[in-house]
Amino acid sequence: MYNNRRPNRFNNHNRFSRFRRFGNKRTPVVPIHSFIKKASIKAPVTVEKLPNVEVDVLKIDDRLKKNIIDRGYENLMPIQGKVIPEILVDKDVIGIANTGTGKTAAFLIPIIEKIINDSNYKALIITPTRELALQIRDELRKFIFQIPIYSAVCIGQSSIRNQIFELKRNPHVVIGTPGRLKDLMERRVIKTEFFNMIVLDEVDRMLDMGFLPDVKHIISLLPKKRQSLFFSATISPEINRLIQSFVVNPVTISVKSQETTSHIQQDVVRIEKGKTKIQTLNELLKKEGFKKVLVFGRTKMGVERLSRDLFNNGLKVVSIHGDKPQFKRQQAIRMFKEDTARILVATDVAARGLDISDISHVINYDPPATYEDYIHRIGRTGRANKTGVALTLVEENY
Repeated sequence: MYNNRRPNRFNNHNRFSRFRRFGNKRTPVVPIHSFIKKASIKAPVTVEKLPNVEVDVLKIDDRLKKNIIDRGYENLMPIQGKVIPEILVDKDVIGIANTGTGKTAAFLIPIIEKIINDSNYKALIITPTRELALQIRDELRKFIFQIPIYSAVCIGQSSIRNQIFELKRNPHVVIGTPGRLKDLMERRVIKTEFFNMIVLDEVDRMLDMGFLPDVKHIISLLPKKRQSLFFSATISPEINRLIQSFVVNPVTISVKSQETTSHIQQDVVRIEKGKTKIQTLNELLKKEGFKKVLVFGRTKMGVERLSRDLFNNGLKVVSIHGDKPQFKRQQAIRMFKEDTARILVATDVAARGLDISDISHVINYDPPATYEDYIHRIGRTGRANKTGVALTLVEENY
């Protein structure tokens, strides 16, 4: 059993009561015990359905309906059942739901229906990470099988020439990250005046300090008459105030019952005296039951170094971080999804939107910077209300 003895120094509920030095910076370190909630169940549970909102009764095109049912959505997830009707009647929407509960389909389905009804309809979807943009594109392709709808993905560290070529084909849906979208808009390759809808996915991260200027600039270029959708698992009062400046009479829909899902077993693993952190992680990864493991590190260099150390110890491991070329990031995720590698080491770039089924464990090798980061990290396991395990390594001097 994991050692989660709780020393007195963690009884202080001030989240940033301790600091750790990274280079010349003193970075706040989260007292991880204040985040952890014990799992209340041990067996898989059925995701809540809305029996009165079945896909079959939605007033949408039959081809789209068939594609949705073929994807396994005979009954809509709660966020989908509540949000889709509002989007179809042109409401601005703020959607809040736990990670892994179907937010992507909640906005893609009505977008597709609107394009089917109007071939000139255009939607812009902005995401915080390249992986999430590609994931949304892949989900869109599944829903539009045999429906003539075209999309383009605009993300960094990928060929801008190819993206310009795709944009010249006049796609119905443009999906991208803020920096690359802004670049293409400034080149007038993306003509913002033609968009009817904007979607910001993982909006809490999108409107973070690093993204806010680009997001505001992009929105300022869009037509005033548009539909705006904002989706996230967590929206603070500060973020909500920012959203309100972008929308008109929005409908806020929340289907969150709690922030930390009860079916994820959470615990700490204390580094024993005489052992190093990497030795402890190696021992965990070689235990029975650690079948598909996502390990989070704080820095790009640290993630790369950790993945090399694990590989040298005979483990099948891949890594992703912001400095890695996009094709290598996609290759790493594909290998992890297909179980060619059973361990993925990543920075928080993998904490948002990454939808990989059957991740047995999430391990925080380095502690997260905020409570929201912790929630999104551990949300990579226990997807769709399956059970999962989230562990955080804690050093004696922490």
